[in-house]
Amino acid sequence: MSSLFTDVPPAGAASLATRVLNQGRYEAATMLRNGEQLVLMIVMPLLGLIALAVMPILDGMGHSRVDTATPGILALCALSTAFTGQGIATGFDRRYGVLRFLSTTPLGKGGLIAGKVIAVLVALAIQVAIISTVAAFMGWRPSPGGVLLGIPLLVLGAAAFTALGLLIAGTVRPEATLAITNLGWILLAAMGGIVLPATKFSDTMAGIVDWLPSGALGTLMRASLIDGRLDIFALVILLAWTAAGSVAAIKWFKWN
Repeated sequence: MSSLFTDVPPAGAASLATRVLNQGRYEAATMLRNGEQLVLMIVMPLLGLIALAVMPILDGMGHSRVDTATPGILALCALSTAFTGQGIATGFDRRYGVLRFLSTTPLGKGGLIAGKVIAVLVALAIQVAIISTVAAFMGWRPSPGGVLLGIPLLVLGAAAFTALGLLIAGTVRPEATLAITNLGWILLAAMGGIVLPATKFSDTMAGIVDWLPSGALGTLMRASLIDGRLDIFALVILLAWTAAGSVAAIKWFKWN
């Protein structure tokens, strides 16, 4: 009976957990060795944090610039790693037959996906550590309760964007994946409510932003890290995007 995971590994083969962890370690190392991805994952969010902290874009929102900017920049890290980074990497792995080959090994398709999720979480943890440290030097002082609330919300956002990135990578050509994910990063970062709150846009645009996964994650991170509360509407929107993206990726993802 077939399964996403290999039910009975060959004699002498490593356990499923070991195979998944090894794949996750490989995927994470590949991401962190890629110069272009490091720019997208680390340099761009850092530049965004510094720019928002020194420019008056976020003035008038009742909090310091760095307090308002940091939650959105942390959300941007999830977008960068889970959506753009994984989307591009998976698209080209698919083009060169890597996915097709790995899906037939004892790792299995489920193990391959789990390894990618681990890689995203490892990269995201590094991003969060760097951004939070720089923000702390700039005066960011979130409440411990807000941090504890924000961490699982950020993981949920990473899950949503991973699903969407894999959906794109598994259904269109790698060149199109590169274009779509990069363009998506620019549009969502600039106008998707992930960095700038929806209140910074017109009423019509704000109404659209509230329903986007980027807008929902940005709202959740600001609500938790600034006000120490959970925005239920944004949580429902992000959960819906996560579920829909996951179902669509499972249904339409092509391994070759």
